[in-house]
Amino acid sequence: MTRDTPAEAVAYALVLIRRRQSRRALAKAAGSSKAATATGMLLDVIDAEAGPCSVSTIAERLAVDQPRASRLVAGAVADGLVRRESDQRDGRRSLLALTTEGTAAVEAMHAFRVAMSDRAMAGWTDRERTEFARLLSDFVARMEELSP
Repeated sequence: MTRDTPAEAVAYALVLIRRRQSRRALAKAAGSSKAATATGMLLDVIDAEAGPCSVSTIAERLAVDQPRASRLVAGAVADGLVRRESDQRDGRRSLLALTTEGTAAVEAMHAFRVAMSDRAMAGWTDRERTEFARLLSDFVARMEELSP
């Protein structure tokens, strides 16, 4: 892949980031913590929803089919990280929420990721870190707008 233009350089950098942020690479860096597992991604989704969410929401956010999302949820429930709650609006449906242990796992994942980001920006000034955060956040928001 060429890197002659800024867009090409960014596209290449994103490929490298995706490789280094793969479950396997994160598991190696984190010592196989939950930060690098499908369960970790499931916990991230529930945490980001800021309240109970459905298996359908999990499937949509993780871009997996319903059976895969159901298996992930069942594993997280069995591990004591997620609990099922009755949906007060629809008695046929259950919602998912983090348990105390699940919340602790999410906090540990976030701390690990922040530490990795901090290490990657070692030697940068506060101004550089702030500007990078602003630009990257803006870039990601625009990419989200372009996603189907």
